[in-house]
Amino acid sequence: MPSPPAPADAKRAMRARAREARAAIPDAERAAAADRLWRALLPLRIDRPPGAVAGFHPIGSEIDVLPVLAGFAGAGWTTALPVTDGPARPLSFRAWQPGGPLDPGRYGVACPPAGSPAVVPQLLLVPLLAFDRQGYRLGYGGGYYDRTLAALRRSSPAVLAVGVAFAEQEVEAVPADDRDQRLDAIVTPRALIVV
Repeated sequence: MPSPPAPADAKRAMRARAREARAAIPDAERAAAADRLWRALLPLRIDRPPGAVAGFHPIGSEIDVLPVLAGFAGAGWTTALPVTDGPARPLSFRAWQPGGPLDPGRYGVACPPAGSPAVVPQLLLVPLLAFDRQGYRLGYGGGYYDRTLAALRRSSPAVLAVGVAFAEQEVEAVPADDRDQRLDAIVTPRALIVV
């Protein structure tokens, strides 16, 4: 009997399938996603006083959370976006108002301009390629969010990490190892899944 693929090989294969599945999501579903995400996040917002929330600027076929960040800003939250400071380092976060200026960052990902105030988020909206109901996510393979979550959880244990995705990105099980950080919840336009 052949042995199962190594976690790195399994992740590589799953990434390719996940990218295809995400790219195939119809435009109409994408357009309706923001309002549905905002409503699905209500249980996490309702008993939590406004604080700092970090989202992400979508790349490629990622779900667009910028309208959700606008909702948080309108509700009195400080909103922020991540900045990639270098390879093998955790992300940092800078304050950013939706609609505000953006600079090109590493890997072509837009980020707040240098000099924007640093932010430590209490709520972190996390991009992903695939997720499972155990709270594991499959990212792009750089480990940025795993390092970031590990660092945030050491310094600010109350941080809440919420994966944001289309429901079609759910898989039965994401291959995981001891470096992979679990999410606290996943939100899709269809549901909030608390782990």
